[in-house]
Amino acid sequence: MSSMAVAGIASMRARSRKGVETSGKLAVLGIESVTAAVGDIVARRFSWTEFMLQAWFMTRVSLLPTVLVAIPFGVIISVQIGAVASQVGATSFMGAVNGIGILRQAAPLVTSLMIAGAVGSAICADLGARTVREEIDALRVMGISPVQRLVAPRVLAALVVALLLTVVVAMTAMITAYILNVGGGKVSSGAYLDSFVAFSQPTDFALAEFKALVFGFIATIVAAHKGLNATGGPKGVADAVNQAVVLSVILLAVANVAITQAYVMLVPQGIA
Repeated sequence: MSSMAVAGIASMRARSRKGVETSGKLAVLGIESVTAAVGDIVARRFSWTEFMLQAWFMTRVSLLPTVLVAIPFGVIISVQIGAVASQVGATSFMGAVNGIGILRQAAPLVTSLMIAGAVGSAICADLGARTVREEIDALRVMGISPVQRLVAPRVLAALVVALLLTVVVAMTAMITAYILNVGGGKVSSGAYLDSFVAFSQPTDFALAEFKALVFGFIATIVAAHKGLNATGGPKGVADAVNQAVVLSVILLAVANVAITQAYVMLVPQGIA
């Protein structure tokens, strides 16, 4: 075996080992964050001030971009589905397909991308800057847990913001699709709404909110982990932010597929 092949195998082993270690650290940080948040809330020592500041910051940086992204999503879904429905003569079902597609996929997906891109990068940059300035080490020296003081409030804030943003995205995209289809004369308002009401289920909205919770949690934990382990000064923080966004998007895509498949298999599909 050549030296290049041996080096390639060694590199693959090192990457695999690092991936397993990162997965374990993410799981540990997630458990610690949930435990710290629940314990502090029960003990009435949770940092609600930090929670409110972070929730407002996350809303401020992600609300407008989320709405601006939700509108094109609604347009794309409406145009593509409208073209296919017109070809097969199923325009009366456009409301159901548009609405259910937006609820099950578009709304939580757009929310997750905004949480990972706008919120996650900001969290990673903030915690990374604190880490390279040795503020995190100073907290540990004073006996203060960085997870309890910094990560737990951000995780809870991200969960709340993700839930609310999913509703905003769903409403924005659905209104956009409604205006394009009904305003364009493709289908009547009554037929559009009746098909959506007939085929949609309360579990569709529950699925969207559940996805939002999972996606928000994953994105925040990944960002916090990369921020708390940043090294090498400003360049290290920039690299950590890049890694956090990329890893978050990959994990969110995997989680989306897993949750969707589980939902399709476990929840009966049919006319309400």
